[in-house]
Amino acid sequence: MASTTPEGLQIRPRQLDFELPDPLPRHWHGGNAFKTHLFNAMSVLFPDGERFFIDSVRLFREQVEDPRLKEQIRGFIGQEGHHSREHLEYSERLRELGYDIDYLERGLKRRLAFLQKHLPSKLQLAATASVEHLTAIMADALLKDPLWLEGADPRMARLWRWHALEETEHKAVAFDVFQLVSGNPWLRRRAMLQSTFFFTLDTTKGLLHMLKRDGLLWNWRVWRDGLAWLWGSRGIYRPLVRVYLDFYKADFHPWQHDNLHLVQQYRGEFDTPAS
Repeated sequence: MASTTPEGLQIRPRQLDFELPDPLPRHWHGGNAFKTHLFNAMSVLFPDGERFFIDSVRLFREQVEDPRLKEQIRGFIGQEGHHSREHLEYSERLRELGYDIDYLERGLKRRLAFLQKHLPSKLQLAATASVEHLTAIMADALLKDPLWLEGADPRMARLWRWHALEETEHKAVAFDVFQLVSGNPWLRRRAMLQSTFFFTLDTTKGLLHMLKRDGLLWNWRVWRDGLAWLWGSRGIYRPLVRVYLDFYKADFHPWQHDNLHLVQQYRGEFDTPAS
């Protein structure tokens, strides 16, 4: 299995070649509120979260001498910058539907400001490497398993595939920088435990808020079907448990989950020149 980033992997940002739906369909994921709002809740985290990721890698940029990793850092920053902008626009669409995005962002903004002020820079980088692992394993599953986006509005499905492709391409950049400047597995594991807790907390908060605004918070069918979609016998989260736990191994590297074939496959969708 791969234990390092593949030779010659190019990481370059792509501009989206289409607009988000305007207005955004309230339940764009096949008319299903639970599925829609799970994705929406994750999206709300990205603008501030990805700016934090960029900043945490930039703290160590000058310590990187390897020209290949330097180039990958440039690609990582470019991709995350584009993601942040697209998801800001996504958040505006959600505001127009009546969801209180400021409320959902407030706690995250405060927490990230606290981390940047008080946490050692290596722990900030470890947190970035941790969340990049969470997004990478979800991106891999989304690109492999049609159940993630089955029935979704094609424009929104395309947005999420674009994001998943780029998360896969740069999944090891923050990790490789962390290994270069620290490599402390205890620090990495601590950061993952904290990141998992807060990612789960924040996405659940967003899901609950949007379901409440829709008047569906106490609809038992919404929860029955939604939790079955996540954790049932074919639940989309079930295959993530094992690959999530791999991060805690002392010799882990993100490209041990070798899915370069998915990168090649989906580059065909997003890199084909317009005719």
